[in-house]
Amino acid sequence: MQIYLPIAEMSVNVLLILGLGGGVGFVSGLFGVGGGFLITPLLIFFGIPPAVSVATAANQIVASSLSGVIVHWRRGNVDVKMGLVLLAGGLVGSSSGVGIFAWLRSLGQIDLVISLCYVVFLGTIGGMMMIEASRAIFRTRRKSGTIRRNKKHQHGFFHRLPLKVRFYRSGLYVSALLPLLVGFLVGLLTALMGVGGGFVMVPAMIYILGMPTSVVIGTSLFQIIFVSANVTILQSIQTHTVDVALALLLVSGAVVGAQFGARFGAKIKAEYLRAGLAALVLIVCIKLALDLVITPNDLFSVAPGNL
Repeated sequence: MQIYLPIAEMSVNVLLILGLGGGVGFVSGLFGVGGGFLITPLLIFFGIPPAVSVATAANQIVASSLSGVIVHWRRGNVDVKMGLVLLAGGLVGSSSGVGIFAWLRSLGQIDLVISLCYVVFLGTIGGMMMIEASRAIFRTRRKSGTIRRNKKHQHGFFHRLPLKVRFYRSGLYVSALLPLLVGFLVGLLTALMGVGGGFVMVPAMIYILGMPTSVVIGTSLFQIIFVSANVTILQSIQTHTVDVALALLLVSGAVVGAQFGARFGAKIKAEYLRAGLAALVLIVCIKLALDLVITPNDLFSVAPGNL
């Protein structure tokens, strides 16, 4: 069954898009990420224009994150105070990112920038996460199931910053500047890449802020909801690249998938979750990198959004 997408200016299979949204929603609930790092490249692979993919993916992230955070909220795994600080930085970053997105689109360079950003960020973050997760799994097996705790009490440069705030749910006493900076970066990436930023935020919250893994996922999804909603509204107003028909199909599948993902993720050890997320990130990175260097079948194309 086909449906026409007015903004993307193409027809797509309804069941395929619903399944795509459901799969990404499952990943969102499982790993505590918005799923944008996966949904945006997949939409591009299926022929959706990159600019439309980025803007519409932010809409889908809102639904999948909301569905996932409900499950974590019921378990008490959301640090609301930390989430609000991250959100403050995220709103500033996402608003700035939409302005940059509109400028690059006017220059006709947004497609290339999106692909390059994905390759660089996914390759770097995915590689670092895979190395760390592999070491954690090896240590766990070698020590007969003894799992090392997060290094919350080690103090480095980041922990000497001013404006310290106590986050009781996470058991932290750190500078508010640190989560503000993390939130700003994630907001910027959300606008430029159509991602929730979880693939950056989750590692940053664990390894830089020192938050417990059990609290990280719910808090990450909490922040992602509002930042992605802000990006969706601004993209609709400034760039007109949000395809509502496509977004509704993705959202319908994502809401269901995120519920199953959150429940399934609770049964898996944290180090295996990190390894799985790293593997997904690297697979998407490799596919995008290959698309940049392999000669396409059609050497010339016309992008409707740049006319």
